[in-house]
Amino acid sequence: MSIVDSTCKILVPIGAVGGGIAEEEFKIGLSRRPDAIACDAGSTDSGPSYLGTGQTKYAREAVKEDMRIMIVGGNELSIPVLIGSCGTCGSDMGVDQMKEITLEICKEERIKAKIACIYTEQAHATIKKKLHENKIRPLAPLGDLTESLIDECDHIVALAGAEPFIQAIDKGATIILCGRATDTAMMSALPLRWGLPPGPTWHAAKTVECGAQCTSIPAKGSVLITVDKDGFTVEPTLEGSKCTPYTVSAHMLYENANPYKLVEPSGTTDTSTAIYKQLNEVAVRVEGTSFYPAEKYTMKLEGSGAVGFQTITLVGIRDPEVCAHLNEWSTNLKNYINSQIKRLKYDTNKFSYDMKLYGYNAILGEKIPDDSEAPREVMVLFTVTGDTQEMASKISKLVQPYLLHFPYNFNEQLPSFAFPFSPSAIDKGAIYEFKLNHVVELDDPLELVRIEYVRAEFRESVR
Repeated sequence: MSIVDSTCKILVPIGAVGGGIAEEEFKIGLSRRPDAIACDAGSTDSGPSYLGTGQTKYAREAVKEDMRIMIVGGNELSIPVLIGSCGTCGSDMGVDQMKEITLEICKEERIKAKIACIYTEQAHATIKKKLHENKIRPLAPLGDLTESLIDECDHIVALAGAEPFIQAIDKGATIILCGRATDTAMMSALPLRWGLPPGPTWHAAKTVECGAQCTSIPAKGSVLITVDKDGFTVEPTLEGSKCTPYTVSAHMLYENANPYKLVEPSGTTDTSTAIYKQLNEVAVRVEGTSFYPAEKYTMKLEGSGAVGFQTITLVGIRDPEVCAHLNEWSTNLKNYINSQIKRLKYDTNKFSYDMKLYGYNAILGEKIPDDSEAPREVMVLFTVTGDTQEMASKISKLVQPYLLHFPYNFNEQLPSFAFPFSPSAIDKGAIYEFKLNHVVELDDPLELVRIEYVRAEFRESVR
């Protein structure tokens, strides 16, 4: 289908499903007659645990309410709803959970729909086969992939591009739920399907992938992109908000190694020649973006696996003498802990520990200058990581007495600190790390995805 003399409007209601769509502004966006509603639902921003477990970080009720708003809106206009990276990490479990939520909504709202479930989680054997075919290369800072590294992953996903969404639309799907996808794939699918040029299409999608982040009021409201053969226009739906050349161009810096280039499975978008113009008080027009097709279609691989078990302890300190000498106090405490570990002959190859002083230097961990003003209070986060939960818990219990009473000056009375919880130690269970950050070359964009369809139907009651 090619209608390059036309336009394609995509409504993006929020940066992530479950974040809380502003319904009034969403309805304003609907009144502008978009051709599709698209929204991301996942990210690696919150770390490897979600992919490691295959679980989502958002409350099911929050996800369901956002999905309800979009599904009802899409049904009103008879336009598709496209969701990417279901379940935060894009696992098969995440897609299945979103399918369950979608079917519930369709039943409750009496909506008939054809739902496409795009699965992008990968079997270990599939990735090993690609490895043996020399089709996988690393992304910095990781090195070459090995079979043992693949085996260490609990879940592996491949990031889908626009092609699976396009196929699902071609098959008549009205609600599309994708596993892990690039942040821009769902916004790009319909304009690309309509034959609009990839340069402005991908650039527009990147601009709105985080919803209102490209506007002057980034925390609220929907955004609308209109893509045509020469460029795109972006505008907010929230009254009082506006897009400017600054807010629009700045989003190319977000999660991007190069502020002018955006790499997608099918090629690279180059915005270095783009021209941003204030179209009116709230909208920005962008033209001049280029796109260079890739020699080989690639999909990014993400994999996460367990690397140990953790126990954490929090303790609040307001003792003025300790707060005035935190560098020395924390060093003395670590030295004392190390001496006790040595005395009890614990195997230091089976655990490690870390201590952060929140309110002092926890974020960067750097030494505070001696002439800095002492904090009024600090929160100590003491973390033990062990080969087993038993080991992490054991070392944490060893440290508990010192976290409660360890003094700066041993010639004075012992201070008392405050544990906010009882028991003071909290077993976190397994912890995870990203083990795969690679790309795989493919001959077919759909090679590593599978699409399943389900219909949401209901019977009219007979009276």
